[in-house]
Amino acid sequence: MIRHLKKGKPVETKAELNAQVRSTVESIIRDIEQQGEAAVRTYSERFDQWNPPSLRLSQDEIQTCIDSLSAQAIQDIKFAQAQIRRFAQIQLMSMRDVEVETLPGVVLGHKNIPVNSVGCYIPGGKYPLLASAHMSVLTAKVAGVKRVIACAPPFEGKPSAAIIAAMALAGADEIYVMGGVQGVAAMALGTESIAPVDMIVGPGNAYVAEAKRQLFGRVGIDLFAGPTETMVICDDTVDAELVAVDLLGQAEHGPTSPAICVTISRAIAEQLPAAIEAVLARLDTAPVARQAWQEYGEIILCDTEDEMLQESERICSEHVQVMTRDPDWFLERMTNYGGLFLGARTNVSYGDKVIGTNHTLPTMGAGRYTGGLWVGKFIKTHTYQRILTDEASVMIGEYCSRLCALEHFSGHKEQADIRVRRMKKTV
Repeated sequence: MIRHLKKGKPVETKAELNAQVRSTVESIIRDIEQQGEAAVRTYSERFDQWNPPSLRLSQDEIQTCIDSLSAQAIQDIKFAQAQIRRFAQIQLMSMRDVEVETLPGVVLGHKNIPVNSVGCYIPGGKYPLLASAHMSVLTAKVAGVKRVIACAPPFEGKPSAAIIAAMALAGADEIYVMGGVQGVAAMALGTESIAPVDMIVGPGNAYVAEAKRQLFGRVGIDLFAGPTETMVICDDTVDAELVAVDLLGQAEHGPTSPAICVTISRAIAEQLPAAIEAVLARLDTAPVARQAWQEYGEIILCDTEDEMLQESERICSEHVQVMTRDPDWFLERMTNYGGLFLGARTNVSYGDKVIGTNHTLPTMGAGRYTGGLWVGKFIKTHTYQRILTDEASVMIGEYCSRLCALEHFSGHKEQADIRVRRMKKTV
């Protein structure tokens, strides 16, 4: 039996707030379309108190940011990027061009072609999320994208040195200090000084997510994202403190971030509320994490692993951490999730920051139909065809002609018929 010992409210903003976000974003995008960089600067000044001589950093300014960091910080950034690069390269190797002769004289194939230009948004207003630079800029570069530009808002009144260093070390071709909707729109639409890109990637707040939604179609995007989500599936091989730490580690992202424990251990289910309070007492981000847990946290007690699997598949969380005797049992059976973290030795923070898998993952149930950001998201798979002989063209043409007639498409039919008439003479 599945029992909800603590139930959170659904993650949904009020309709009027959604309308307000949508309207604000529409207005900003429209202004940037009409006024270009002047509008970008107006909004940058309004929202970030930032209006420097140039929104793009020079090489000297980038180097100054890198030089301001400790040797240990640079080493750590390089270590994380090495792991992410290595895994992205392995993923890239799994993709291959194909060409096959499907019938005598009929050749079909596809080519994997990188997107030409990508804009990467790196959040940094509240927390300088430099890891997002690894995940987007670096992965796009491994995919072979020719032009990768990146932007982040200022942090505490100046460019975030850690974010700028991460962008530069990841291989960004252009680096801008711009935040929010204006940053996303400037990269997507272009301005007098910024050439537009073909694709926008990267996480952000509700306004950034809405900007990506409204711009989708004019540019490609990685995925639609809501508040971050985490789930811990566990049994009595772990304790309530470890579960509490892993839940709150994601709840600190924001007050609407769901954190869900699904367990067959009654002891953990009963001890978890007190463990949550004990862990909150040692977190600087406790006010945010506490609100997220109080409003969106859940404790679900199950009798069997099958019931835990059932709940996980139903909820389809962005992050699913499995700490049970046999985590591979879930790996073999789970189909709905963003990223999977198997065993007590790893955790979501490892994936977010350093281990090598990408941290931009589907939320709000989107794991039912898409995975997260990876090297393949930056690559378009295009098909092609050729026919080697007149005989093959006639054979395909005769089938095509009859099928076009069934659809009453005379123009399509004539494309086939003219080739049949001309090439049949040579056959």
